Amino acid sequence: MTEHGFYFDSTRCTGCRTCEMACKDYKDTDIDFNYRKVYDMEGGECSLNADGTVTNSAYCYHVSAACNHCEDPACVKVCPTTAMHKDAGTGLVLVDDTKCIGCGYCHMACPYNAPKVNREKGYSVKCDGCIERLEEGLKPMCVTACPLRALDFGAWDELKSTYADAAVGNIAPLPSKDYTHPHLLVKECNDAKQTGDMAVMVSNPLEVM
Repeated sequence: MTEHGFYFDSTRCTGCRTCEMACKDYKDTDIDFNYRKVYDMEGGECSLNADGTVTNSAYCYHVSAACNHCEDPACVKVCPTTAMHKDAGTGLVLVDDTKCIGCGYCHMACPYNAPKVNREKGYSVKCDGCIERLEEGLKPMCVTACPLRALDFGAWDELKSTYADAAVGNIAPLPSKDYTHPHLLVKECNDAKQTGDMAVMVSNPLEVM
């Protein structure tokens, strides 16, 4: 098995949502389903000083996230039918819709909120790393579409070698990497906060639910 994963450069991401929309268009997902989501993160404050000047510590950054095709995926562990599984060749976490019963355990277990149950179809849906494109030697659509080249995808060992200045994702608002050991490398911008930092907030919670 050759494990695969994503790379995200938060120094480049402007929060434009092109990755999100490209995925949605390519996968033809329903209005309520986004396989990739962009979190807008904000913090700091502006204060007026006694002399009339303003002190500004406000900051913002963006995090583009999808399924991280984890080394130890929680969704696979809890699936009662083995519908949620790691592909034997690519290591991608996939759904076998012929086995999925739509119980929602994968959705509840995943700390990244990646799988969701499509009640109309009767089974779970999620990012599959555009495996059909991978088999043709192409990158996932979100990676190809990004105008700032903030995303990349590839064999996990190769990604770690190529982006030696990045670390396994522990950036807020994502959960601790220790839960599932995600295949996600992140190059953090100067304003990025670490997982669990309560000083930063998601400013678009309804968009990323």
